[in-house]
Amino acid sequence: MAAPCSRMASRSLSQFVSCLSRSAVGRTGLRRCSSTSECRATLRSTGVLERTTSPWTLMAAVCLQRLPVISADMSPIEQDFKQMMQQMELEKSVLSDHELRLLEDAERMSRKQTDYYSDDEDDGRDQEIILGQDLEDSWEQRLKSFQPAQRVRADVDQDLTSLERCLGDSLLLLAKQQVAGEKMWLLPQTQWQEGETLRQTAERALASLPAAGFKATFLGNAPCGVYKYKLPKAARTESLVGAKVFFFKAILLDSGAPAAPNASLLWLKKSELQRYLKPVYTMKVERFLLDL
Repeated sequence: MAAPCSRMASRSLSQFVSCLSRSAVGRTGLRRCSSTSECRATLRSTGVLERTTSPWTLMAAVCLQRLPVISADMSPIEQDFKQMMQQMELEKSVLSDHELRLLEDAERMSRKQTDYYSDDEDDGRDQEIILGQDLEDSWEQRLKSFQPAQRVRADVDQDLTSLERCLGDSLLLLAKQQVAGEKMWLLPQTQWQEGETLRQTAERALASLPAAGFKATFLGNAPCGVYKYKLPKAARTESLVGAKVFFFKAILLDSGAPAAPNASLLWLKKSELQRYLKPVYTMKVERFLLDL
């Protein structure tokens, strides 16, 4: 026991004090970095500075679709499948009430033409009976007088500004907008403002269309795609290089009161987008655009 005590006593007082000072400095240094509010405020101000000095302008665009109004034309394989299913249903089905009535009428007429027919079977109601064949004849006459509306209307389908064109297809809204001094066809878009979400920006872009009055349902709060483009070199500055456009999908519910055709708005099918949009922009849009 005397040896350890002698070794501890042999240590100098200065070494013991230096060890205590190093441990205290280490603890205070860690505490200062972990709990000081000034560090958090500095980081927050740095993030705000980076966000305000970003050379990219934030934009939000709306992908407004008008869903098909009538059923689309069936392909040859769809027509063959429909005929096969109808034949299978006909072979496996039982007789309907109308078909049973036709059989009863035929049996009654056959008994009426034989000696085994009795007047008591009708109970004096011959004049009130309407045969099933008479009903079929009346239905046939009504079918001949019915004229369905035309599926293809050449005068309307060729008008790209009309919302009533191509009722069997899904249409997408394009608007003529000015970007860096050049007018081009784009999805309706506008610049993001401080204090609003990107979806609110997209809703504002739709509401700002001239004489539109569209009512739409937005499909979620998150964007479905993004497109980044640079401004022409003549329009670039140190604080502005280009824009990032975030797309939001929406379904048209009501177009409002019928308005005169607007030359700044187009309703196009998916196959017609390449004629009005740039190739890179079209590729970005077609990634999230379903041909419903």
